[in-house]
Amino acid sequence: MAVKLKKAGLIGTGFVAGVLLSLQFSAIADKEVRNSLPVEELRTFAEVFNAIKQGYVEPVEDKALITHAISGMLSNLDPHSAYLDTDAYKDLQVGTQGEFGGLGIEVGMEDGLVKVISPIEDTPAYRAGVKAGDLIYKLDDTSVKGLTLSDAVKKMRGKPKTQIRLGILRKGEAKPLELTLTREIIKVQSVKSKLVEPGYGYLRVTSFQENTGSAVVKHLNDLYKAGALKGLVLDLRNDPGGLLNAAVGVSAAFLPQKTLVTSTDGRTEDAKHKFFALPSDYLRGRGDDYIKELPAEALKVPMVVLVNGGSASASEIVAGALQDHKRAVIMGTQSFGKGSVQSVLPLPGNTAIKLTTARYYTPSGRSIQAKGITPDIVVEESANGNGFKRLREADLEHHLENDKDKGTPAKEQPKPEAKAPVKPKAPAKEDDEGKDTPPSEIASKNDYQLSQAINLLKGLQIMQNKP
Repeated sequence: MAVKLKKAGLIGTGFVAGVLLSLQFSAIADKEVRNSLPVEELRTFAEVFNAIKQGYVEPVEDKALITHAISGMLSNLDPHSAYLDTDAYKDLQVGTQGEFGGLGIEVGMEDGLVKVISPIEDTPAYRAGVKAGDLIYKLDDTSVKGLTLSDAVKKMRGKPKTQIRLGILRKGEAKPLELTLTREIIKVQSVKSKLVEPGYGYLRVTSFQENTGSAVVKHLNDLYKAGALKGLVLDLRNDPGGLLNAAVGVSAAFLPQKTLVTSTDGRTEDAKHKFFALPSDYLRGRGDDYIKELPAEALKVPMVVLVNGGSASASEIVAGALQDHKRAVIMGTQSFGKGSVQSVLPLPGNTAIKLTTARYYTPSGRSIQAKGITPDIVVEESANGNGFKRLREADLEHHLENDKDKGTPAKEQPKPEAKAPVKPKAPAKEDDEGKDTPPSEIASKNDYQLSQAINLLKGLQIMQNKP
């Protein structure tokens, strides 16, 4: 029986070791019967199943074989569809509340190894120096080869204060690395802020959770307590994404009411939807409208949005909406390029499948799938321009094509002609050059991209004050 996605869970990030995945629950309803099942192919499947049951060197339980078959079907569709066993499904639900146990790594699978998409800020993985693009080949004494992604994630989870050794292959390193991480209960503070200097605020969103929209409003109110802002930097770098409604809520904090934020399109009618800066789209019937508490000036303050190769999914929704509506200048480097929507479909036994059901589009109809958001102004992550080669959606096996740009190879990224508007006052220190992530200190003085954003905002302020 076919399924219809009813209020399907829309999520916007990869599998997180630990696990942080974004969740919106879904319901399943019956639909008309599809075309007849592929009898010959199912007969072949049954024969293989029977051969394994009778002849494999060791006995295998029926449940294990069926689970592996389901997992294989999903994992070969695209990098973001997956089977969630009981533990993974539970972690998926807990992760959206901003608290989960583990290491804090967003990961995928490549060539049988676990590939790091991004370490999450303020987690054991981040502090230990795990980097985007790292290949994890060993967990303690267990080889990753032969494990499913779910199995690998299980091994990385564990009780707080217990340790695990990660064997890592890193491009540019002649020998494998071994890092020892201590598991902990991770409480992710998804929004942080700071007054960089009088009149210029900094707002960082590290992930999109249930409370992220309201937290953004709270932090904006705190920034305005010090006086009117002349400019605001919204930092979405290394933000792997999260809940779609949270992305709509954050966008609504800076856009007029009823403004189109994003749209989705898939094969079913339920996958076709438009999301506006409206309480019905960002609250989903939960809680009071936090946008009413927003300072009125927030809708007009000059803005720069910082993005990089670690900005994915929900981050790209926000950046794309603010870019299309010319509400902010997008600065940094090409974003990750995850433009697909996943629906979480519960199954018996407290399990579920995470299935890619749609692509999402910016308000102007652009698809960022396997392409990303192109900044208005390209600014590398260090003064010398030695940017770190990041893993992007187009590098993942079985990634979806960009349906709006099929004539262009997915890995070809257009290079905008715009340049950084202001030269730095002084070169960055050698220790900071070529860093692949923004400094861990909030609004660090050594953050080259942030300093360029502030310079641009000051330039805009000067232009606005000209007679």
